[in-house]
Amino acid sequence: MREIALHLLDIVQNSVTAGASHVDIGFRLAADGMLTMSVKDDGRGMSPELLERVRSPFVTTRTTRKVGLGIPLLQQNAMLSGGGVELESEVGVGTLISARFNTASIDCLPVGDLAQTMASIVMGSPDRPEFSLTCASPAGEMSFSTEEVRAVLGEEVSLAEPEVVQWIRQSLQEEIEPILGGIMR
Repeated sequence: MREIALHLLDIVQNSVTAGASHVDIGFRLAADGMLTMSVKDDGRGMSPELLERVRSPFVTTRTTRKVGLGIPLLQQNAMLSGGGVELESEVGVGTLISARFNTASIDCLPVGDLAQTMASIVMGSPDRPEFSLTCASPAGEMSFSTEEVRAVLGEEVSLAEPEVVQWIRQSLQEEIEPILGGIMR
């Protein structure tokens, strides 16, 4: 994967598949240049045995293939930059995955188009789960929530409507750029 946002898309898809009703996404850029991406869900969670093995590319819960590269590739890219990946999960409670990237490293992937990625995530699962995004850096903070968007639009308007998706993308772009702009591309 060539962008952190593509890793995000993969990890969030795992949360959706795990039956999560809430997926909380966070990006925090510290003053020292360390970027932490986190995805926390309340899906079915992983057993301790699966959690121990999930970093291997030869472990997957999918029945359509025998290889699962999402977490191993995320871990590899984080480690190449001088960071790493932490996983916590409990059956019936959910999963938290945190990946740290050293943005000062030449091997650090760019974040990519986070606004478009979030708009795609919402469009792909407009009814469930609820998604939230927080971004923070020394330059400021922002937050986004599909629950808040639904409260304004009403239940009769789908978050997959093209006008809504475009508004989400543009709004997020305006809010994210001043906070994470230097590491986006």
